Amino acid sequence: MYKPVKRFFDILFSLAALIVLLPLFIPIIFILMLTGEHEVFFRQDRVGYKNRIFRILKFATMLKNSPNMGHGDVTIRKDPRITPVGKLLRQSKLNELPQIINILIGDMSFVGPRPLMKVGFDRYSDAMKLKIYNTKPGLTGIGSILFRDEELILTQSKLPPHECYRDIILPFKGALEIWYQQHQNFYTDFMILFLTAWYIFFPKSKLVYKVFPSLPKRSF
Repeated sequence: MYKPVKRFFDILFSLAALIVLLPLFIPIIFILMLTGEHEVFFRQDRVGYKNRIFRILKFATMLKNSPNMGHGDVTIRKDPRITPVGKLLRQSKLNELPQIINILIGDMSFVGPRPLMKVGFDRYSDAMKLKIYNTKPGLTGIGSILFRDEELILTQSKLPPHECYRDIILPFKGALEIWYQQHQNFYTDFMILFLTAWYIFFPKSKLVYKVFPSLPKRSF
């Protein structure tokens, strides 16, 4: 029963968001057209609901050939592939806003696990691959909140970035998304949306664990 209702609100709020955010989209589009490699949108295949591939849409923040440069699908702090304007868009999360179009057409939801590239998805265990996208990927999610500092973790780790992501970050992200599926309801989704905004202004807050005391605890 919850999924059809959630889809209704996804359509309603994505339409409203596109209208409200249009004045913000226009200057961002013009700035991107005039800077970097003059690319406005970034399109890429991602793994979605029931492991089906879809085309994600973001504002461009990295060099066009970035998937074939540096660390590939893993981004570290001060990654040289990120453009100057892209850095600001990523820090403010404004680069994610075009995904509202993905929500409107049904590829994504406002809340859910972040959609990975196939190469990143393949780092999950076979058992986790069968579970992780039993709900639609989201613009934000519990993993997005607890891993706002993912680039810093990768940069400071003694492990190579890909090993750190595979062996430390990904197993915990998987546990978080299983928790989300077990607790998915209107309250959980609303509070995840609220906390996403909260952590933009208070990135070091521990509020998420007060709101969701049953969350798996991060030890790194």
